Amino acid sequence: MNLCKATLEEFDSIVAFYDDVTDRTPDMEQYARWQKRKHPTIEGIRVYIEEGSMYLYKENGAIVGAMAVTMYQGEDYHSITWSQQVDDNKVAVIHILAVSPDYQGKGIGSEMIREAIRLAQTNGMKAIRLDALASNTPAHKIYKSLGFDYRGLQHLYAENTGWTDFYFFEYKKALKG
Repeated sequence: MNLCKATLEEFDSIVAFYDDVTDRTPDMEQYARWQKRKHPTIEGIRVYIEEGSMYLYKENGAIVGAMAVTMYQGEDYHSITWSQQVDDNKVAVIHILAVSPDYQGKGIGSEMIREAIRLAQTNGMKAIRLDALASNTPAHKIYKSLGFDYRGLQHLYAENTGWTDFYFFEYKKALKG
């Protein structure tokens, strides 16, 4: 697997990667609705790197995929009815997963999600979860095909979308944490 933990030295390259994904991903406005530097934010990317949660998928030294995998869940996950009740610090959450438009459709995103599941298991997490805009139907299909179940909806505010619906997903299999 070509996944490695990001470093602060790669910060500018990571921001440029997300800018490129936002600018060139087909149907971005319809599905994920990311906006350059509004989501993901530069500050958010830096925080993920500093806390050791940012991972990069590289080919020939170039970033072709990126995601954050936190080993905790935030309060916005509390109102969902999960299959199991788990302390926040025992839940891994996948955030800002992206694949370069030049590499989309080649299974890299799926491979990254499988690696996130392995990271969660290795770190003793008991569950792995994620959220996506309700409009992001292509992502929903991928998550379901990889063993995630839809668990609920929340109407939340995000800088890039305003008030909108988010779907929450949980990996079906209990992790051995």
